[in-house]
Amino acid sequence: MTEDVQTPEVTVEALGPGHAEPLQRFFAGLPEGDRTFIKEDVTDPETVRGWAEDGTARWVATSGDGQIDGYVAVRRLSGWSDHVAELRLVVGGRRRGAGLGRLLARHAVTEAISSGATKLVVEVVAEQGAALALFSGLGFRGEALLEDHIRDRSGQLRDLLVLAHRVDATWSAMDTLGLGEALDGVADPG
Repeated sequence: MTEDVQTPEVTVEALGPGHAEPLQRFFAGLPEGDRTFIKEDVTDPETVRGWAEDGTARWVATSGDGQIDGYVAVRRLSGWSDHVAELRLVVGGRRRGAGLGRLLARHAVTEAISSGATKLVVEVVAEQGAALALFSGLGFRGEALLEDHIRDRSGQLRDLLVLAHRVDATWSAMDTLGLGEALDGVADPG
């Protein structure tokens, strides 16, 4: 696992048992509409407490006041998809639009590649334009559109986009351009 990432305003650190209560407060403070699109029941304290021990790579972004402003996870799939890592990202309202999502997403991508994943995926609700732009800027491309795949709390059906980042294709393109050496700390997976 890499070291904690720090900016003057935010520290990204591995999720540990001491983060359980602040993370529960973070999720409780999200608008109901945001919690709709999180797969797990983040209102259940046992779910959030269990994350520190379940072996999934998870990080939180904490600010100087000790509050959690963001969360990201890299969940490796199993079996015949064990080369794939799924990213899950949530940024709180007070830090949206300030670059925290990009910082967390880049951290997760780097960690996933370092762990040997050769394909990364993220699911995004089709109306989440900022999330689409963020992941597209990191090399993710649309791979599937699942129409009416999720239902929000009001019962409205929403489309879900699956975006994918193929590490080998990205590394190949960077090597062709001579950029592979520019990424310190991330080994070529090929």
